[in-house]
Amino acid sequence: MVATSNSTNVKRLFGQMLAGVLLVWGFWLIGQGLWIPVKALTAQWLLRQAWGQTLKTQQPAKPWPWSDTWPVGRLLVPRHGIDQIILADASGRSLAFGPGYLSGNARPDESRRIILSGHRDTHFQFLQYLQKDNLIYVEWPDGRRTSYTVQELTVIDRRHTRLARNEDADELILVTCFPFDAIVAGGPLRYVVRAETLLAVSTSLILTDKGREIGEGENRER
Repeated sequence: MVATSNSTNVKRLFGQMLAGVLLVWGFWLIGQGLWIPVKALTAQWLLRQAWGQTLKTQQPAKPWPWSDTWPVGRLLVPRHGIDQIILADASGRSLAFGPGYLSGNARPDESRRIILSGHRDTHFQFLQYLQKDNLIYVEWPDGRRTSYTVQELTVIDRRHTRLARNEDADELILVTCFPFDAIVAGGPLRYVVRAETLLAVSTSLILTDKGREIGEGENRER
């Protein structure tokens, strides 16, 4: 009788311990999932301060003292409420804070073809909602703003397909992992958005939250 009672107590204790471990693990997983977007949002705020400094001084400005990257541009997609700072490189550490420049050693404002990369579950999550003819703007350190119109939305397998090298093309390429709802990150598929240059616009253009552009040389998305 005593042995049966002890066995029952041991099982109950083991069950309680297992439940506690699973509960702590669950909270840890939730915390990890929330930490990524929180870090991304906080970093974008700091990057905006650095971008403002860059516009004033025309010199690279680090968002925090130990940063190994800095803002080189600003990405705007009015229809989807996107306003993000573009970083100087597309390393794993940089992409945690914002979209990164992939196009080689030349400065992005000196290259005709711009390739940007971002994470599918944070900064480039909006790519899945883009449609053909949507407008995208990129602002440069000298205050110029180049506008692009979306032309193609495709999925490629990086094991078999490479982005065509055409440095003379006036286009913007946005790349992220695919599918957007994948449980495991880092698969071979990539979602690629190709947009062509439409025109250069001045910084006097004012962008609203609803995707309507107001200002000199007013343009409206179709």
